[in-house]
Amino acid sequence: MKIKDINKESEEFQQRALDTVCVNESHIEHPWWHNLKYVFAGILFGIIFIKAEIISWFRMQEMFQLKSFHMYGIIGSAIAVAALSIFLIKKFNVKTIYGEEIEFHPKIFNKGQIIGGLLFGLGWAMTGACPGPLFAQIGTGTTVIVVGLLSALAGTWVYGYFRDKLPH
Repeated sequence: MKIKDINKESEEFQQRALDTVCVNESHIEHPWWHNLKYVFAGILFGIIFIKAEIISWFRMQEMFQLKSFHMYGIIGSAIAVAALSIFLIKKFNVKTIYGEEIEFHPKIFNKGQIIGGLLFGLGWAMTGACPGPLFAQIGTGTTVIVVGLLSALAGTWVYGYFRDKLPH
C-alpha cells in the first residue's frame, strides 16, 4: 500500500469517526435476505419498547419532571449492560459471528456534543419521542409522531448541510 493510499484511508477514517458512522463495518458481502434478521430484531425491540412502556409520552414526561424512576432505571440498566458487554468483548477478544475482530476507537470530546445533547433533550422532552421509540410509536398507530420523524430527518439534513460550519 502506498503512503498516498494510507493517508487517504486515515483521512477517510477521521471523517467517518467525526460523523459517528460505523468505522468498524464488515467487508463481507451477503445476499439481501441476510438483512431480514435486522427487521425481525427491530420488531422484537419495538415489542419490548411497548411492553416496557418506553414509548409512553407520560413516562417520558415523568422522567423529565423527575417524578418517576422508571425511565432512569431502564436507561441505567442499558448502560450497565453495554459497559459489561464492552468489558467482556475486550477481555476475551470476542469476534463477530463471521470471525471479524471488533475494534474500539477513542472518541474526542468537543463542545458541539453539549449543544447537540441539549437540542436532542429539548426535542425529546417536547415530543416524547427519541429515535428508537419513534418507530414503535408509529407502529402502534400514533401517527402524529410522523411529524416528529420528519422533524428528526429535517434536523439530520440541516446538520449535514451546516456540519462544516458547526463547532466540533
